[in-house]
Amino acid sequence: MTAIEIKELSYKYGVGTPFEIKAVDSVNLTIEKGEFIGVIGHTGSGKSTLIQHLNGLLKPSDGEILINDRNIWSKEVDIRSIRFEVGLVFQYSEHQLFEETVFKDIAFGPKNIGLSEEEVKERVNRAAESMGVHKSWLERSPFDLSGGQKRRVALAGVIAMEPNILVLDEPAAGLDPYGRDKVLSKIKEYHQSSGITILLVSHSMEDIVKYADKVIVMNKGGLFLFEKTDEVFSHADEIVKIGLDVPQITRLARLLKKNNIDIGDDIYTVERAKERVLEMLKK
Repeated sequence: MTAIEIKELSYKYGVGTPFEIKAVDSVNLTIEKGEFIGVIGHTGSGKSTLIQHLNGLLKPSDGEILINDRNIWSKEVDIRSIRFEVGLVFQYSEHQLFEETVFKDIAFGPKNIGLSEEEVKERVNRAAESMGVHKSWLERSPFDLSGGQKRRVALAGVIAMEPNILVLDEPAAGLDPYGRDKVLSKIKEYHQSSGITILLVSHSMEDIVKYADKVIVMNKGGLFLFEKTDEVFSHADEIVKIGLDVPQITRLARLLKKNNIDIGDDIYTVERAKERVLEMLKK
């Protein structure tokens, strides 16, 4: 079943001024329910503008956005309901924390939906557990936590709304390697347990390869590629030409091939490289 359908989406900034620019140009895209989608593109490619359309933060200049088969800008649809349905997490989401305690911060969204006190508590506990937020943190100030811990609290606050679609814009930006792995692994675990649709925007090709089933590649406001992850990174030369990088392990495999050590053209993860090298050693 379809979760997101984008039809001929275009968006212009600065309309009617000398600075008018088309940030997204005639994008068509269909995402099925339960998919984990990576979104990549160089700065200015249109990826952030694209995802801000998914919960109505931006209104298309042209085209349509359908969430669960509903045109979100039709008169019959309450845009506020769409924002409960599509959770959007920006970079440095911990900057959105403001309550006295972690519990109150996570509870803010569910309370705004109008849930009962008991339902709010249940949602807070479920969301906290899913993001690895310890029960002992719930009565602490969020500002007493580490950067990675704050990020997980902020994510739990969005997850407590129990959206059908979760859109994450660089959710691990600025974190140390441990904090980054912790946040992203919790997101992957949540995807596996909940089955919701997730879009992950990241500049890290390694993260995209590790977590995404399919990848959207944006370039100059247009959709450059949308394929399964393996298929996308098989276009390594084309990706590099539009100003993106490929995973480090892919670069290493290509370098080895130039030196007559061929472990394959489909090396995008360290695990796969390890398997191929071990196979060669056995031979």
